[in-house]
Amino acid sequence: MDIQRSVLLVALALVSYFLVLKWNEDYGQPQLPPAASTAQPLDNAMAQDIPALNNTAASDDVPVIANAVEAPTAVSQNANQLIRVNTGALQMAINPRGGDVVHLNLPKYPRSLQNPDVPFTLFDNGQERVYEAQSGLIGANGPDASADGRPLFTASKAEFELAEGDDQLVVDLKHSANGVNYTKRFTFTRDSYQVDVEYLIDNQSQQAWNGNLFAQIKRDNSGDPSSNSPTGMATFLGAALWTPDEPYRKLAMSDMDDEKLRVDVNGGWVAWLQHYFVTAWVPSADSQNVVQTRKDSKGNYIIGFTGQTISVAAGSHQSVNVTLYAGPKIQEVLGQLSPGLELTVDYGFLWWLAQPIFWLLEHIHALLGNWGWSIIVLTILIKLAFFPLSAASYRSMAKMRTLAPKMQSLRELHGDDRQKMSQAMMEMYKKEKINPLGGCLPILVQMPVFLALYWVLLESVEMRQAPWMFWIHDLAVMDPYFILPIIMGVSMFLQQMLNPTPPDPMQAKVMKMLPIIFTFFFLWFPAGLVLYWVVNNVLSIAQQWYITRQIEAAMANKA
Repeated sequence: MDIQRSVLLVALALVSYFLVLKWNEDYGQPQLPPAASTAQPLDNAMAQDIPALNNTAASDDVPVIANAVEAPTAVSQNANQLIRVNTGALQMAINPRGGDVVHLNLPKYPRSLQNPDVPFTLFDNGQERVYEAQSGLIGANGPDASADGRPLFTASKAEFELAEGDDQLVVDLKHSANGVNYTKRFTFTRDSYQVDVEYLIDNQSQQAWNGNLFAQIKRDNSGDPSSNSPTGMATFLGAALWTPDEPYRKLAMSDMDDEKLRVDVNGGWVAWLQHYFVTAWVPSADSQNVVQTRKDSKGNYIIGFTGQTISVAAGSHQSVNVTLYAGPKIQEVLGQLSPGLELTVDYGFLWWLAQPIFWLLEHIHALLGNWGWSIIVLTILIKLAFFPLSAASYRSMAKMRTLAPKMQSLRELHGDDRQKMSQAMMEMYKKEKINPLGGCLPILVQMPVFLALYWVLLESVEMRQAPWMFWIHDLAVMDPYFILPIIMGVSMFLQQMLNPTPPDPMQAKVMKMLPIIFTFFFLWFPAGLVLYWVVNNVLSIAQQWYITRQIEAAMANKA
């Protein structure tokens, strides 16, 4: 009968394992929308990737300045060819109507491991979502506030590519109206996700020119295409901004539904966050700006700023600039671009612990060159840091283990009288100088580290599609075959065998179930996190086994 039961349990475990594999294949990893194109030359790939645009000069795309004339009525315009730019790090499409960035691919960040030649799409104008970076000049004489709609820029050619050996690429868009010549200049740098946008205003009219720079990010309410968190702890999707009182203020879409934000800020930045990637407009640090949020007539969310009035005397010229960042959340780069922008790598309430963990992990990776082995070395270092605390706890548990015969005698003596049993146990613990809660201490201490590391692995773009070895090709997603979680469950069971059996039968049953519960719980955790827990368990087993043998030998010598 026992053999039958064992065979059935093994069969049930195998069937459950394959059922979970099949479930994951069908439902666990939702497919991204089909890629619009594979890697092709710029003229073919970008043309297929970018849908035809409706170049209507929508009035609600342009912010309204207080005490200024109303925004222009929408006017239909004919579409000119999109201006395409390829720097190697960025594949961008600029709409000549307004000079907005309406499409952006990131070739160095593949859409998926299965399609390494298909770049991740950050900006889109309707094919999969609406997500654009817009900027312009409004105010009394601003061309974007003209009754004819947003200005139509021209460029020297339709396609620009950063030449081999060059570090910078300058793309000038030109427009003239009412005796004023405008140049919207985009400056790209090799291997950079930072784009400098400068407006050059050459006033050849007979009167002074007055206007205001605006820059904003527009996005619809579609989901996050870069999110892969199956554990329910989804990363933040929404807007953020800097203020002197709050260097990192998040605004969920629900916040923007409830009310419009309007705040005066010197310098600062506005951003839109998603998993691994961020878009930010960064004005000059000494500029005075009004940051606003709103929704357009189509329900798209907009966060942006409007700068102070610029005056250009007749016959003179002036320029104003702003920086666009659109790419991965790399803390070092973001921190250098503007204070507080690095906080968009959001580690949650344990950021104070996650930041040093990531710093240490990054330095280990600089030596080893592999994030998986870096996690293993980090686990060893954390284990060494907690070694004295763990040792004290394991000694307490080892002593409790040696008292198992006395515990059994107390159980037989007091029977079902739980109160007398508890009193007798406490007296025994006091006499033997044992802390019954000592065994819980390592887990309690490790939990903050565990949670902080979870956010590091989940939020850090460096972990995205980072391989370890064998079947682990992406440490930021779950183990596709659930091998690491199963090893973790087995190691947890072995560690539990070294612990004393709880005196309460019900508690003992619950403890036996914990390895199974944790195994299923860890099935959908990032593989890098499960790797940390496996290595930690193995080190704990070795330490606990050694200390237990020492205590048992000492007790045997006393006897």
